[in-house]
Amino acid sequence: NPYAGLVSHLRASWLSGKTRPMEYRVAQLEALGRFLDEKKQEILEATELDMGKPSFEAFFSEILLCKNELNVTLNNLCHWMKDEHVDKNLVMQLDSAFIRKDPYGVVLIIAPWNYPIHLFLVPLIGAIAAGNCAIIKPSEISKNTERLVAETLSCYLDTDCFAVVTGGVPETTRLLENKFDYIFFTGSPSVGRIVMTAAAKHLTPVTLELGGKNPCYVSDTCDVTNVAQRVVWGRFFNAGQTCIAPDYLLCTVEMQDKLMPALRAAITEFFGPNPRESPDFGRIVSDKHFRRIRALLGSGRVAIGGQTDEAERYIAPTVLADVLPSDPAMQEEIFGPILPIVVIANMDEAIDFINARPRPLAIYAFSCDSKVVNQVLERTSSGGFCGNDTLMHVTLTSLPFGGIGNSGLGKYHGKFTFDTFSHHRGCLHRNMGLETLNAPRYPPYTQQKLGLLTTTFEVKRRGTCTLL
Repeated sequence: NPYAGLVSHLRASWLSGKTRPMEYRVAQLEALGRFLDEKKQEILEATELDMGKPSFEAFFSEILLCKNELNVTLNNLCHWMKDEHVDKNLVMQLDSAFIRKDPYGVVLIIAPWNYPIHLFLVPLIGAIAAGNCAIIKPSEISKNTERLVAETLSCYLDTDCFAVVTGGVPETTRLLENKFDYIFFTGSPSVGRIVMTAAAKHLTPVTLELGGKNPCYVSDTCDVTNVAQRVVWGRFFNAGQTCIAPDYLLCTVEMQDKLMPALRAAITEFFGPNPRESPDFGRIVSDKHFRRIRALLGSGRVAIGGQTDEAERYIAPTVLADVLPSDPAMQEEIFGPILPIVVIANMDEAIDFINARPRPLAIYAFSCDSKVVNQVLERTSSGGFCGNDTLMHVTLTSLPFGGIGNSGLGKYHGKFTFDTFSHHRGCLHRNMGLETLNAPRYPPYTQQKLGLLTTTFEVKRRGTCTLL
């Protein structure tokens, strides 16, 4: 295997204990901060070349949010690393019971192309903070960013403990043949199954950040202008190539009629009369993805947009009206600048529609009535939830980010990333003396010993608590 030597080298570094001291972890994290500062312009240029990403969007998503994760980690690492002492029973009052946050060892991070810096760097921050060695596999589809990461990251990080592997499907397949101690994958559910199958051969734990069709319910009681602006921003950010973008709208036919002019006005306000000329609207990452997305335009009827240019890989911000659940746009995650609207009769039907499909990475609900938003939250299941906005929940490092079911497995962001890459090791350190305390558990067994054992080990039910 072409990567066996690399994995062995990193494992030897990890076994040496090099990555365990807090000072080492802090030094490597600070180096990542310098990478973001010193390579800022190159990151903006590479993401623009790869998918026409506007510099505003690239700075916000690829640099600012990464620096927030980095600084939250540096601000709290000392506290996160400490042993966590836990409750003890009567017998062990003089002993030490605690949870040790151990690194897993050598971890593999496989990143996607749509946010090619953010989606390798945020997991890497947690992997380093937790004391692991890591191999990073950036996506070959965003080739300019892949080249930037491959050529420059080694100038900042310790090459005995961190490495970048490039290439496509064959290289990733060979890489996955090696035994890793943890695998963190971001991508599609179909590839997630392949990664999980490879991990299972070595009993390697995984985090899978996948995707899915994120529903957005708009009730009849809402501020239509505000809904339109927040939905248009979330759907067309990064030209719709966002795993948590609202994938389709659910609303009544009356609300569809009200929303359409508001959506058109928001698109014009954001991107001008011809979005193709806007510096604030991106492009599709590859010819293959362009053709796949363009084929979805036949669903329902094009109410707004619909223009395409294959040479530029441009697809206009598009809204499809009267889309049927059987239409092609409703059979797969769109991952592009198309917003289908599916008409439903009421909130109950919208909730049934959502629950009849695989659990998504995010659910959005808009209403001026908080009871409606809470109903959607309580009666559905998804990786994350955001009421009366789109995407914004992912900007909080205090919230876990991750999927459920078809949309993924595991969570990260902030302390959750540190915890994901840490083995929570249950530890008990007992006193060598006081052997008489242990006598009740030793044979020969008697009823008296069982009574003593029950008294000292039994956990009793407290009175019931009432949720306010």
